[in-house]
Amino acid sequence: MKLKIYKTYILKSYLYYFLIVSLIFSLLSFFLNILEEIVFFEKFEVGIYYPILLTFLNTPSILFEIFPFIFLIASQLFFIKFKENEELNLLKITGIDNFSLVRLLIYISLVLGVIITVFFYTFSSNLKHNYLLIKNKFTDDNKYLAAINDNGLWIKDEYENNIYVINADEFVNNKLKNITINQHDSEFNLESIIISEQADIENEEWKLEKVKIFFSSGKKEILENLKVNTNFNREKLNSIFSNLTSLNLLQLINLSEDYKKLGLSSNEIKSHLYKLYSLPILISIMTTIGAILILSFSYKRSKFFNLSLGILSSVTIYYINYFFNLLGITEKTSILLSICSPLIILTLFCFILLVRINEK
Repeated sequence: MKLKIYKTYILKSYLYYFLIVSLIFSLLSFFLNILEEIVFFEKFEVGIYYPILLTFLNTPSILFEIFPFIFLIASQLFFIKFKENEELNLLKITGIDNFSLVRLLIYISLVLGVIITVFFYTFSSNLKHNYLLIKNKFTDDNKYLAAINDNGLWIKDEYENNIYVINADEFVNNKLKNITINQHDSEFNLESIIISEQADIENEEWKLEKVKIFFSSGKKEILENLKVNTNFNREKLNSIFSNLTSLNLLQLINLSEDYKKLGLSSNEIKSHLYKLYSLPILISIMTTIGAILILSFSYKRSKFFNLSLGILSSVTIYYINYFFNLLGITEKTSILLSICSPLIILTLFCFILLVRINEK
């Protein structure tokens, strides 16, 4: 019974620090983001409404990205408090040693990580989607749109005084297959329909092959080759949906399948999905590292020193993950291996250090 009371106390204490740190970083993200939005909207003279609205919509997405860091800091503050109040020694008397305490926090972090990945990410991605919809109204991005569905790849592009609505069945080896291009004037009046077997889109000047052109006047023209200037090239087309944080898990899975059907590289989408799947594990690792940083050193060291170590550790882990992630996206190694490798390395590192500090 007494052991259950202590575990409940540990849970409440950890959740307290997690919520406090989350609140602090939410406010910090909000104020930094609103300054950026105010600068962006200066030229539009829309007052303070849009900067505040967009900041509210974007802050949860920012918070989601830094949750691993938040867990590390929360873990550090938890152990600093328990160490300063001699509560670690009291817990040892009740049968909860350092290893058992860290293991309990790992379980808590895993559960919170799953909740954050499933529910909070869905919430933040929906807000991010609305954020982009509003923000794009004030940029040129609404001129260049693209979508993928069962009917293939669709692109809306504006180049000089022409508006193109483009449909293609697939994208293989830098070439679009079975293309239909509806060419409109600036008033969106149809001028011509261009049908081509394939187009090389290595750069913005597309090279169409075996072309048929049907003009609105009724005239028809057949060409072996035709060049069409657009704003899209292979690189841009491969990164159309680069802002993946605005898509929820189900949308990401469906998008990955659509990319496969069209022959587009889905490495970036897969990498993002695997990172989401592995987030609970990363969060539990960061919690463990926070514990190790405090338990491995004498508590006579200042809180500032301990928290600085936490920040340094977070930055190091970020770049390790970034390096492995880059290997996966560029196909130097498999996506799954690029995500799992740093997690395995960090897990082994944490386990070795935990065994050492358990005797303290």
